[in-house]
Amino acid sequence: MQEQIVANAPLIANDNVVLGILALILGFVFYTSNSSHPFWQRFYKYVPALLMCYLLPSLLNTFGIVSADVSQVDEVAKYYLLPACLVLLTLSIDIKAIAGLGSKAIIMFLTGTIGVVIGGPLALLAVSAVWPELIGVSGPDAVWRGMAALAGSWIGGGANMLAMKEIYEADGKIFTIMVTVDIVVANIWMAGLLYIAANHKAIDAKSGADTSGIDKLIAKVEEYERNNKRMPELKDFMLIIAVGFGAAGFAHLAADFLVPYFQTNFPELKKFSLHSKLFWIIVMVTTIGLTLSFTKARKLEAVGASKVGSSFLYILVATIGLHMDIAQIAEAPKYVVIGLIWMAIHVVLLFAVGKMIKAPVFYLAVGSKANIGGAASAPVIASAFHPSLAPVGVLLAVLGYALGTYMAWLCGQLLRIVGS
Repeated sequence: MQEQIVANAPLIANDNVVLGILALILGFVFYTSNSSHPFWQRFYKYVPALLMCYLLPSLLNTFGIVSADVSQVDEVAKYYLLPACLVLLTLSIDIKAIAGLGSKAIIMFLTGTIGVVIGGPLALLAVSAVWPELIGVSGPDAVWRGMAALAGSWIGGGANMLAMKEIYEADGKIFTIMVTVDIVVANIWMAGLLYIAANHKAIDAKSGADTSGIDKLIAKVEEYERNNKRMPELKDFMLIIAVGFGAAGFAHLAADFLVPYFQTNFPELKKFSLHSKLFWIIVMVTTIGLTLSFTKARKLEAVGASKVGSSFLYILVATIGLHMDIAQIAEAPKYVVIGLIWMAIHVVLLFAVGKMIKAPVFYLAVGSKANIGGAASAPVIASAFHPSLAPVGVLLAVLGYALGTYMAWLCGQLLRIVGS
């Protein structure tokens, strides 16, 4: 037995070294993805940087350099960096500014959210008619658990996806497959949205949409940028760290009381994740972030709060990558079908509501991408309509971060009913 353990031992078992390697990998990906060299520009045109952040760490696990079963870096990232990340990504939300975008913008965004929530269970139900083995599974490899994680990505973003993975205890295999589905299906829709952006004037003219409010949005966004942006100082970064980890610490404290309370008094609520410490931590930090958005703490976004949160996010992404096995991606095609049906429901609902309320196609495109792509790609779609509108994509994407925890959890519960 001892010989077997030694034989299967990873080449690197020291988590300090593992964390250093992951940091170097992330540095390499970000350096090359922003390089002006023609080779890297062509490479990242077809291979998303996010995929590389998953894929390269997976090679460490695949070739036995690092073992996901031995390393504990993902536990540290999950309980420390994830809560802080969620706080920093939600505290910058400006409810007044988002309300100022107009009711149609909010309606289209929420329509996109509803499309994801109901689309997942409907897609799983439809595909199970062809592949019945996809339902009736209750273990950590259940498809519905992986889809719950994907719902987190398609409503909020990467942080919400990782949060749902942990809340619904999806294993590394099904999570890896859903990451692939996310990248393939979301990029197909991204291409469609870029086409829409290039032809938005003709589309709006045909639908009779009123676009007069777009000009006001452009002026307001430009003014906000001028009045709030400034160079960060050391004290700003220390305040960001204080808020992020302070809120995370409070959430841990609250969870230590809530979990035993529900376990003792409401044992039947375990199936709703109310016995999960991480569930309460995530709900608490999201709520704290939203509360802070009404205070002066929101000004920390002007000095990079979301960028610090995003750096935590990518460390989380890399640690999750350690659990990936690239050989399992070959199983993805049937799951891509689920993703395509899911996305189709989201898109059809958006076009139906958009036509009903005569919303400018800009609201449809950004409302969708604020859900599906989050802060990484919503500004890209927004700027495809007009460069000054990029921050509008950010505002709606931040709203997606805020709703992601709650709505993805709801989608997960619906998926559990259909899939287990």
